[in-house]
Amino acid sequence: MNPKVTIKEISEITNKVIALGLSVKENFPQLKQNRDGSITIDWGNTDNISIALKNISYRDIYDELEKNELFNFKMIDGALIQIMYTFDKEGLYSHRLAFFPSHNLETYQNDPEIYTKEDLYADILSKSIVPVPIRFDYCRDDNIHIEVEHAKSHVTFGQYKNCRIPVLSPLSPLTFVDFIVRNFYSTIYKRFSLNLNSTTKYDKTITLKEEKVLHFNIV
Repeated sequence: MNPKVTIKEISEITNKVIALGLSVKENFPQLKQNRDGSITIDWGNTDNISIALKNISYRDIYDELEKNELFNFKMIDGALIQIMYTFDKEGLYSHRLAFFPSHNLETYQNDPEIYTKEDLYADILSKSIVPVPIRFDYCRDDNIHIEVEHAKSHVTFGQYKNCRIPVLSPLSPLTFVDFIVRNFYSTIYKRFSLNLNSTTKYDKTITLKEEKVLHFNIV
């Protein structure tokens, strides 16, 4: 997978979520040439993106991301999706794929317009939902990799600093969005018989030791 294919895939995903009525605000992907010669694909303005890693309340993190539109698209329930890839001359260097659900789902649960479509949005109208941010990170740098503790490709749940569950390989944009929509917007996923799986697969980056602990596999 290269920058051209990646930005095309992200654009197609953005159009898809718009067509399905899942998105209420979008920033189409942009390609940036960095000073070191690498190429980054993101949503445009990524200033203050590090707010998501600070030791502050999740409410403040979400509000800052939303206010500054630090996302590719904002879902109908307020969840923010971030898709960022960096490539260098050797290929994919890193990616950041994040899902930040709204900390205040009551706003959407009580929205009359959404409520009239409860059959489609049943997943997000449940009063028992607890918003949990999810982030799939990848970095090729051997100096950052710590076997098992900090796998090159890993997933983090709930902003826990040391939650890094190994993942078989980097993810394509389609694979990531398919995971989010299939699991958190399953009514729509099933209703429209969606299949967002990508035919693009990256080489395994997981080590043998990391494969021996509970991890995410991608066939």
